[in-house]
Amino acid sequence: MLKQQQPISEVTIIGAGIIGVCCGLSLLEKGYSVTIIDRTDPGEAASYGNAGVISPWSCVPQCLPGVWKNIPGWLIDKNTPVSFRPRELPTLLPWASKFLSNSTKDKVNNIANMMDGLMFNNILAYRHHLKGTGQEDLLVDSWYINVFRGKKNPNLEDYAWKLRIDRKAPISVIGREELLNLEPHLSGDCQSAIVIKGQARAVHPGNLCKALAKKVFLNGGNFVKANIDSLSLDTNGTYTLHGEGGNYTSKNLVLAAGIWSLDLIKSLGLKMPLISERGYHVEFPDPGIVLNNSVMDVAGKFVVSSMSGGIRSAGTSEFAQVNAPPNYARVQSLERLTKSLLPDLNTKNMKDWMGVRPSFPDNLPAIGSIPGFHNLYSAFGHSHYGMGMAPATGKIIANFISGESQNINLNPVKPDRYL
Repeated sequence: MLKQQQPISEVTIIGAGIIGVCCGLSLLEKGYSVTIIDRTDPGEAASYGNAGVISPWSCVPQCLPGVWKNIPGWLIDKNTPVSFRPRELPTLLPWASKFLSNSTKDKVNNIANMMDGLMFNNILAYRHHLKGTGQEDLLVDSWYINVFRGKKNPNLEDYAWKLRIDRKAPISVIGREELLNLEPHLSGDCQSAIVIKGQARAVHPGNLCKALAKKVFLNGGNFVKANIDSLSLDTNGTYTLHGEGGNYTSKNLVLAAGIWSLDLIKSLGLKMPLISERGYHVEFPDPGIVLNNSVMDVAGKFVVSSMSGGIRSAGTSEFAQVNAPPNYARVQSLERLTKSLLPDLNTKNMKDWMGVRPSFPDNLPAIGSIPGFHNLYSAFGHSHYGMGMAPATGKIIANFISGESQNINLNPVKPDRYL
């Protein structure tokens, strides 16, 4: 008779960002013992510095049809939303080839469906997780106002907007007068906007992650501050987590360490086309103005929001190694663009930040069991969309570990699509 496998009761999560924390919350709800390990305190990496937009309708990937037409402009203009360093080309070109191969309409439609599923009910899920923390006001209702400047006019027939409309996003077009009534501090050349309702905004994304992490730990979860740089699998099915100052062991492991997950899977002999896509933000602590909603400058591809620390402007993508020094030209460009959009903004005492997103060529994460490795689960690679996808990712991982059925087709995010 075969020996019955012992049920899983303890789970280790590497990564204390919003993905790992949401995994921890969902596992605790199912009765598991949880330990989260990270080299920094919760909410200190990419989860800290994003634009804070929580949108159930964020279903548009970066790999849209025709995206290749933008590449010459990115090479020439330093103020474009995308930049890279020439020495990154050996790594970037193979990734870019896969990225462009995903930009057909059929593939983008399938990617958008998957994104839509991972974003579904994310606002309600966050409110559920925040309940009882005493910090429920870290999430506020908001609209997402996509601003068009000058002679550029909204066109809901554009493919990106049709992707949202086809998935029932509550969208409307407004003119200059209504726009300036909503956001009176916008520049006078803002002529129109596309408004997406039914949104929310984290007024401090890092503190939201910290509040949820505290809930994990108050409900019996453990936190270990350690830099795990490699993994090994013992013959008895136990994973050894090798870190500075000591090793740790776990029989059930979730990798939610963002871009740093790449080194961990490499240590197990696996390869994935996960790339470092760095983002910047600037924050103005004494802005002198207030925004009522999250505002995107459509041409500049950056988002401005009022947060607890002032007005934050976040955007740009830079393909560079994780540990490369910050490119302060990106910061200066973002400051100029923000001041152009908000001419009354007080820019004194500006603070800047740079963080790293983990991006796959199809803009989708890797979520689920890693083939060939018992009780090893991936929850990384969320690109620009980690805040929106975190609650669903946590629930999916908890369902995998508990053996419960999923209510969503997960084939597009299976880790083995790149293994």
